[in-house]
Parts: sequence; C-alpha cells; structure tokens
Amino acid sequence: MLNFKNIILNKKLFLACLLTLGLMACSSTEDEIDETEPVELTEITPLFTPQVIWDDTGEGVGDYFSRLKAKVAYGKVFTASREGFVYAHDVVTGKQVWQTDLRENSEDSGFFTSLKPALISGGPITGINKVFIGSENGKVFALDAETGEISWQAKVKGEVISAPAFDAGTLVVNTVSGVLKAFNATNGEVQWQIEQDVPPLTLRGVSSPAIAAGGVVVGAADGSLTIYILADGQQGWTSEVGEATGSTELERVIDIDSKPLIYGDTVYAVSARGHLVAIELRTGRMLWKRQYSSYRQLSISGNTIFLTDIKGHIYAIDRINGLERWSQQSFTNRNVTGPAALKNYVVVGDFEGYLHWLDQETGELVSRHHVDGSGIYTTPTVADEILYVQSRDGDLQAIKTP
Repeated sequence: MLNFKNIILNKKLFLACLLTLGLMACSSTEDEIDETEPVELTEITPLFTPQVIWDDTGEGVGDYFSRLKAKVAYGKVFTASREGFVYAHDVVTGKQVWQTDLRENSEDSGFFTSLKPALISGGPITGINKVFIGSENGKVFALDAETGEISWQAKVKGEVISAPAFDAGTLVVNTVSGVLKAFNATNGEVQWQIEQDVPPLTLRGVSSPAIAAGGVVVGAADGSLTIYILADGQQGWTSEVGEATGSTELERVIDIDSKPLIYGDTVYAVSARGHLVAIELRTGRMLWKRQYSSYRQLSISGNTIFLTDIKGHIYAIDRINGLERWSQQSFTNRNVTGPAALKNYVVVGDFEGYLHWLDQETGELVSRHHVDGSGIYTTPTVADEILYVQSRDGDLQAIKTP
C-alpha cells in the first residue's frame, strides 16, 4: 500500500491525496479491491528453513522513504543509514571492516557541537574500487572501498533518492529535480548534465539509471523512458510507458520510479500507473505492452520477469511475449518489496519484517523468515546465492537458502 511519505505533494493537494491514494488503479488482470488494510498472513507448511549465516545491527532508515539496500562487491557488503553512516562488512563473517560518518557540523549548533544528518538515500553502488552514494541534501560521495575514506564529493541540483549507475569510468546520477548528471568516477569532474521537466505532482521516487551498450536508460516522472549516449549525454529515443487516464491529478500520476531492467538487447520498464513494456534497446521499438502498475524493482530469471504491483500482488510474466504465467495475491497491501530471484525461488519482504520465498514456476509460498518487526523496505540483494537484507531499524542479515 502506498503511503503519503512516498509522494511529493503540492500543499493544496495534500488532503485530496490522502483521501484518494487508495483509489489508484492496478493491473487489468485483477479484480478491484476496496480494502486498504493489509491482509493477515496465514500459516504455511515450509518446504525448508532459511539459515541465517550472520547478522549485525546498525543504523537504519526508520519510517522514512528510502531505497537504500545492501551492495556486495570486493569481498564486502556495503550498507548505509539515513543519518549518514556507511558500513562495510566482511561478506563471509559479517565482521565490520570500516565505518564512515558522512554527517557534517551544523551551522546552528551554537556552543555545543552537533552534527547534521547526511540524509543518505541513494545507493550504495560500486565501481573502480569505490563506493558511490547520494543524499537528500543533493550530495554525491565517492568512498574508497578498502578504507571508507572520502575520495571525492560533488553537489547536484535536487535530492538523490535512487542509486546512481556506473559503467566505463562514468557515474550517472538522477535527481528528484529532473537533473541527470554524469561524473568522471575517478575524480568527480562533471562530464555532462541534462535537465528534464518534472510534473507538479509525482510519487516520492526516482528511476535509477541503467547503463548498457554505451547508453544510459532512465525513466521519468512523466511516464517516458529515454536513452542518452553515455559519452556525451546526447538524447536518443524516447518511449511512452505510463498512461494518464484519470480525471484527478493523483489518478494521472504515471511516474517510472523503478530502474529499467536491461536484459540482452531488450529494456523492460514499468510505470506506477500504466504499463509494463519491452523495448528494443538499439531502436526504441516497442516489442510488447501489458497493463501493470508498479514502482518496485523488476527482476528476471531465465525467460520470466517478476513484478510486484502497487497493491502488493506478485506476478510472473513471460519476457518474450508479456503473457502472465502466474499471480500471487496473498500479500495485498502489505507494502511488499520488489522480488529477488534466487535459485528456484522469488523472495520478497514486507512491512512487518517477513521474508517470503515463492516457487518461481508456480508462485506457491514455500517458506518464510522473520528479520525483525521494523519492516523490510527494499528488494533483498542476491550475490553468490546468498540473500542480504536490511530492516528499517538497520538489522542486516546474510541468509542461505537450502
């Protein structure tokens, strides 16, 4: 279920948004559901018991909207908190390798020294032995992956609330203000910048860029998907994914807030109200379009795309033709995360801190694990068949699926 923290609101629309938020349409393949209360979980007979290899506690994001999630690289697991702490853990033992505090001295601290929260909210991602992360304060940081020391930092226009993208020595950042900015990842020098128009009312979310074949693919708040040349920012094709059909401003919100999924020579993207599409990467030609609405991360395994829609229903969709293979509607309004493909399963988290394993072939719920009561807010990370998940309170677990 969407909540008001996920929406950037014009003050005059605030009350209207609270009253009508639950009316946003969903996939045409499902019946209309009026209930806004989350469904209760039912007892299951688990096929297996997930094994916690290690866990650790740290700072989290609390009740705030955030897309921070664990990133695995260089033998470490990198995580961050909204307050401004960035952590590196040994991927095998979970032992903390380093911790970096990105908070700054507050100008209003007076006689007593106080630190201003860094409001970390985008990333982390890795590349060239660095960890890149963005903040709601409009800052981008590059940290040394071995020591956690700041290599460089830069300022951008607007909040960075989604993960940047890295490829070929270039870091690309997308902001709430519609600014798409490319940096030299080694030293932070600006390579190019694009300013996109932003509608007056959008979801509290921004598409992370996806880079492939020398192009940067990014979704926009107006429901369009565009490719830019990585080297110089020149615009290529644009395709309309969202479809504004409602009569109110809220009903016409059609943001693309999830990162486009590039698989081979095809781009898959979904809008918060509109469609799931498959587009030819080189030409922008629409291969197929289906009615689904989501702001969560897509995942893929083999020839199947997995999607969580705005009501918390999970779908398996044939990536070749867009036909639905199965749907799982047991998690209505549980604020379910995007699905993570792992072995023969798909794993999602929910607002009560549960992880759920579903069979990839059937959608049947086969196992469950409770992390903590604060809730899981982003798609779990999968690396080398190990699942890494962080709760809102900052509890980090590495979990093995038998």
